[in-house]
Amino acid sequence: MSKLPKENQFLDLSDYGRPIAIAIAKSLKNTSFTPIHVTLAFLVSGCIAIYCILHQYYWATVFFLVLKSILDAADGELARLKNTPSYTGRYLDSVSDIILNLFILITIWYVTNGSLIYTFLAFFSIQLQGTLYNYYYVILRNKYNGDTTSRVFENECPIAMAGEKQRNVNILFTLYSILYGLFDKIIYRLDKNAVLGNKLPNWFMTAVSAFGLGFQLLLIGLMLALGFKEYIIPFFIGYSVLIFVFISIRRIINR
Repeated sequence: MSKLPKENQFLDLSDYGRPIAIAIAKSLKNTSFTPIHVTLAFLVSGCIAIYCILHQYYWATVFFLVLKSILDAADGELARLKNTPSYTGRYLDSVSDIILNLFILITIWYVTNGSLIYTFLAFFSIQLQGTLYNYYYVILRNKYNGDTTSRVFENECPIAMAGEKQRNVNILFTLYSILYGLFDKIIYRLDKNAVLGNKLPNWFMTAVSAFGLGFQLLLIGLMLALGFKEYIIPFFIGYSVLIFVFISIRRIINR
């Protein structure tokens, strides 16, 4: 099941694992496995990828980063197939992502003997990039009656859905706000009029999807495997220039 109506679907460069994710979700539909179990599985896959980086098993790192991205898509697919959307799953997914991103970059810093300051700047850059993509994507999903578990403005804790506990939602929303709040505020300040725009063309969303986490992780894995590990940190810092390019294009489109 797609997060968007057919006419608004676009080629998502970060979502290359969706066909396999759908197959996994279908195989789990009539089992006791829940979307939360799948989220925990992608967390494990990310941790194995970190282990592989530490021991310089770089092609194995690519495999487990790609597997992480596939499972990251599969949890949402399973939630839609079982008709069990939840804020618990939504926030757990995001909190797991940002923690894994931080530890992946710290691990890269460790194996390259690079600058810790630049490493945190790269982490900040990666999160801003992903936040811009998610910002536009959630606007699109809300505008065209797609999946609406994610909200454009995450400024107050939502009411728990059927089947989940409000306490869990409260805890995870608080963690989400602490970890993502600054990035959300920065991107909104940079392009606060995006929510008022009437056009986010498919080609534009495909371009912005290069900021999606799945694509970012694929780039990290390939750069490790191809012997460019020292360039990962500076690359993602420089990659942030495209944030201003995409915002400028979005403004031109919606004049």
